[in-house]
Amino acid sequence: MKWGVPSYAGGKYYFVALKTHVNLGFSIKELSKEEIALFKGSGKTMRIIEIKSEKEIDEKQIVKLLKMVKEHAG
Repeated sequence: MKWGVPSYAGGKYYFVALKTHVNLGFSIKELSKEEIALFKGSGKTMRIIEIKSEKEIDEKQIVKLLKMVKEHAG
């Protein structure tokens, strides 16, 4: 476990459960500015989507983001 949280695909993805929400983290390596804008945060190598309730889970969007990162992050 890198960073003390579960990470996957050599650090391209991670998730962490926090007190009020869950963060899904994604590598932004080689993503375009438009693609990076789909995420929250200001990290230089990783950005997140934040989920505060089950109602906010958009499986199609999460799968889309996973595939996008897999294709570009090498």
